[in-house]
Amino acid sequence: MKAYQDASLAPVRRAKALLEEMTLAEKIGQLNQRLYGFRIYERKCVNGEDTIELSEEFCQEVEKYSGLGVLYGLYRADPWADKNYETGLTGVLSKKAYNQVQRYVLEHSRLGIPVMMSSECPHGHQALDGYLLPVNLLAGATFDPAMVRAAYRVSGRQLQNMGVDFALMSMLDVLRDPRWGRSEECYSEDPYLSARMAEAAVIGMQESGPEVVAKHFAAQGEGTGGVNASAARIGERELREIHFPPAAAAIKAGAKGIMAAYNEIDGVYCHANRWLLNDVIRKEMGFDGIVMSDGVAIDQLDSMTGDNVVSGALALQSGVDVGLWDEAFGKLEEAVRRGLVKEAQIDQAVLRVLTLKFERGLFEHPYLEEEGEIHMDYAQNPESVQLAREGLVILQNKNQGLPFWENQASGKKIAVVGPNADDLYNQLGDYTPPLRRDDGITVLDGMKLIFKESDIRFSQGCYLRKRDENLLKEAVDTVKNSDIVICVLGGSSSRFGGASFDTNGAALLDNAAADDKGTLMDCGEGMDCSDLELPDAQLELLKALKETGKTVIAVVICGRPLVLTQVCELADGVILGFYPGPRGGQAIAEVISGRVAPSGRLPVSLPRSTGQVPVYYNYKNSYRAMTYMDEEAGPLFPFGYGLGYGTFEWGACSLSTERCNVAALENKGLTISFSVKNTSERGGYIVPQIYVTDVAASTVRRVKELKAFQKVWLDAGQERTVSLQLGKEAFCLWNQKMKYVAEPGVFQIELSDSAQTIWKGEFTLCI
Repeated sequence: MKAYQDASLAPVRRAKALLEEMTLAEKIGQLNQRLYGFRIYERKCVNGEDTIELSEEFCQEVEKYSGLGVLYGLYRADPWADKNYETGLTGVLSKKAYNQVQRYVLEHSRLGIPVMMSSECPHGHQALDGYLLPVNLLAGATFDPAMVRAAYRVSGRQLQNMGVDFALMSMLDVLRDPRWGRSEECYSEDPYLSARMAEAAVIGMQESGPEVVAKHFAAQGEGTGGVNASAARIGERELREIHFPPAAAAIKAGAKGIMAAYNEIDGVYCHANRWLLNDVIRKEMGFDGIVMSDGVAIDQLDSMTGDNVVSGALALQSGVDVGLWDEAFGKLEEAVRRGLVKEAQIDQAVLRVLTLKFERGLFEHPYLEEEGEIHMDYAQNPESVQLAREGLVILQNKNQGLPFWENQASGKKIAVVGPNADDLYNQLGDYTPPLRRDDGITVLDGMKLIFKESDIRFSQGCYLRKRDENLLKEAVDTVKNSDIVICVLGGSSSRFGGASFDTNGAALLDNAAADDKGTLMDCGEGMDCSDLELPDAQLELLKALKETGKTVIAVVICGRPLVLTQVCELADGVILGFYPGPRGGQAIAEVISGRVAPSGRLPVSLPRSTGQVPVYYNYKNSYRAMTYMDEEAGPLFPFGYGLGYGTFEWGACSLSTERCNVAALENKGLTISFSVKNTSERGGYIVPQIYVTDVAASTVRRVKELKAFQKVWLDAGQERTVSLQLGKEAFCLWNQKMKYVAEPGVFQIELSDSAQTIWKGEFTLCI
């Protein structure tokens, strides 16, 4: 028995032994993820039984490298993949397909090396019957990392059951410009909140089995003009303060993969940035997993190198271990012959891949049990809808029009109007598979579940981006004969309206699903916007409804921070729901009815106008917040804002100490304690947040920074004491020598909720 075949040995020792047996071609094969997994098979019916036939391209790839390192997207289903319930993998067939692929690879691998599977999981599994969650931006609005962890634990169980080794999960991008189409993939504009959510997502997913590839590193959320994959025009300190914390948190939580970002920083692409991919994540953050390329990103280095072979060598030398759909990594053998890379550098990357394969137990257990269900029932796994409930944000509630209690609804007619009222795909977000209709609940469905169905009237009112005189008239007539109006507006990241796609799956602008009804994918990858207002057709509809004199509740479902100035002027109540997922309509109806106490807080700032962006709360103290002569200062709604239905009485607040030295702070931390009482007749949430301001420092500091938060439920009449802890890191900065230190001085401590200051105090850090 060879050493690598001995299961009693440590994975890294087995990997080193196996590496010694491999040819250069076999090594390079382990670093390649060139194939689109959804294209390597064709589903056929033979003698009444569903089977798959593997493609010649797949067979040739395995033959070329005597194996296969990683296969992307075997289960992926969406319009780009051209897989649906008729052509894609469902149920037991999914497991049979996995086994068939794995068997072919093993039988055509000289050394018997199994393949690892990677799958998209930006907000649940992008597969047929994949368990879907609300998008990250809504998850961030929950301010509840424990709930995020629980939701990804469910998703992880499904992925593990399907043999997925790598879940490709969006979590590292911090949103600094809402014009960016991928805003929905970010947890927040704030690095601390983003880091806590990234940490929770990694732990939740890996508790169930699959490893996490956290994406994207780094600063993709700060692209020039909000344009996807554009340059991040920032310096090292901004990187360290804003964009590195989520990656550090993900790595500390145990993420086994990091995906590099498309953008460049100061003239160097992330995929060619050895400082980022080696010095920062490996030497500083202690990362020991694999660095994966983003789709065709290594080939895009050709714009800098002019030579695809050089591009592959440069990416490898810079720290990329595994490619994705590129040609360049397939040419690493030529790069060795030309002296561009040494085989020892290839060995280093291969060792990481092989070690993970041994850690995953693939050599001993390469196949799946083919029994058992794939589908995760949403009723039995309510984590998805619970995330939606907690992430809905009440922005406005004039005259306490919300909630519309069920006992108040008796005998009253409710008009549900708007282009997003009954469109399931418009509430799901990008990276979404086809969905069984029974798995989804739209807002209209949700209202019918809670209120008397005979009292519900529906009218579309307009298309997403196009007016229709007949639809508008019909909506107005419906509203005139109703007592309350729920107007569901917003945008869409749906790929299901006829979009075309680039080689990396991003939507193309030429015909991004624009049809004769004005159904347009206006958010998602590739869909950057210069205007953040709702389309004119929707604003016209809202204005017409308001003119009827009825109470109008506006529900905005979208994937980015929008300009809602006109919406707030026209509507009595405003609920913001970043794509709330398949059961989002149920969550919205529950909040409208008062069955669920709203608790969402804005994870981003909402601008007053498009010209005001970028706007965020934690700007530098070197300038005033985005202030213009023709615009009111400050955002329309700030970070951390969100209304509830209850009232709370906040009591005295105190610090465990008002001054101490760095050693004492590191040892004991600083505790902020306060009392709070629910003075309402119903239970509800508070979301206390602690902000720190460095009064005087060696570098320019931010006006304030979130450093702690907690979501707390209080029953009606309940009073309790809450304590939040700050450690040394809450008072650290990157000084002029780019050292992370806590400088002595005075710090302001602020306790707030819903962007309202509850208490302010001072803390002094001594030498």
